[in-house]
Amino acid sequence: MEREDTARDSRPAEQRKSFKRGDARRPPQVAALVVGAAFLLVGVLGFIPGITTGYDGLEFAGHHAGARLFGVFAVSILHNLVHLLFGVVGVLAARKRAASRVFLMVGGGIYLLLWIVGLAIPQSSPGNFLPFNVADNWLHLGLGVGMMALGVFTTALERKAGDYPEPDLQHQ
Repeated sequence: MEREDTARDSRPAEQRKSFKRGDARRPPQVAALVVGAAFLLVGVLGFIPGITTGYDGLEFAGHHAGARLFGVFAVSILHNLVHLLFGVVGVLAARKRAASRVFLMVGGGIYLLLWIVGLAIPQSSPGNFLPFNVADNWLHLGLGVGMMALGVFTTALERKAGDYPEPDLQHQ
């Protein structure tokens, strides 16, 4: 039984790679798994005293939280939970090639939006409820660009290897 990705491929069957259950993960899946695992790790580390400085200042949410992951990044319980949720989504998305791309591209877009929000909202504002600081804003920019670049780069790798069919433009 062919996967949906190869069913749209116009190449003869002998030229297509057959990917069955148990085959190695594709590049976007590996990228989504690594990014998801990193978010899970950061989410857990945010709850560990010592790795998170000012741990006694860890609050559920709000700009008053004094906790800093690695002494640099502002965190709260809600912020850590968001990292854990993002990590779970990334790990689950890594199960499917298309979901991996969506996670990388949409997740990257979300982080670019968080970067813009972080720039627009003053750090001492009640709107800064996750909370963000300057280091978080720079990290969000890097994550957004990096995740989107991974989505594009891993797709390009697959297409170059002939593992992913080009869009069928003849039927438009």
